[in-house]
Amino acid sequence: MNVITLNDYEELSKKAARILAGKIELKPDSVLGLPTGGTPLGMYKRLVEYYQKENISFNKITTFNLDEYIDIKPDHPASFNKYMYENLFKHVDIKEENIHIPKGNAEDIQAECIRYEKEISQAGGIDLLVLGIGENGHLAFLEPSDSIPVWTSVVKLSEHTRIANSSDFENIEMVPKKAITMGIKTILSAENIILLASGKNKAWAVEQMIKKDITPQIPATFVKLHEKATILLDKEAAANI
Repeated sequence: MNVITLNDYEELSKKAARILAGKIELKPDSVLGLPTGGTPLGMYKRLVEYYQKENISFNKITTFNLDEYIDIKPDHPASFNKYMYENLFKHVDIKEENIHIPKGNAEDIQAECIRYEKEISQAGGIDLLVLGIGENGHLAFLEPSDSIPVWTSVVKLSEHTRIANSSDFENIEMVPKKAITMGIKTILSAENIILLASGKNKAWAVEQMIKKDITPQIPATFVKLHEKATILLDKEAAANI
């Protein structure tokens, strides 16, 4: 696990975007695993700039998102589907058929989990997966618990996570209680991983991820099992290590 500390969020975002852009240039038909949340916003902004100014093309790129809320429609303002289109997809030349986001409103959620895993496999696996880290150490929507889902699964969201995400909704009661998320083996099967962490509120989780033994109580610790994982931190997120 390679840990890189950058001065601030701007440097972190630029570094992450450059890594993705470099992957796209080296392998134009790459399969990318993508996150949502506040931390990747700067990365996506720069990727759009690279597309507009540096001729980085997403035309052959395939993407798979980490997760999605259950029981909200894709066009819901707080859906991760909406987030991805607003912050990246509608600004670049990616093909609609190459975009993959779990369907949180699928009639058969268990079948949707199986379908999603199958699509990842049929795409040849993920070449580069970008992760964030939750304040409680969660990875994707894999919450701290006594066990951790192996493959794409339905999970219950912790109250901590629901509160942290409540700013995207009218109130806490509107935040979904469940989500579809990639499992830990799905994540660790990616050829390369980048994990991004920014801000003081992530310092505890980063400290636990790096210093603690691998445990489902801190799902992010599982990243240490990956031989090609790079952790990008700004100084605030790295304050405790």
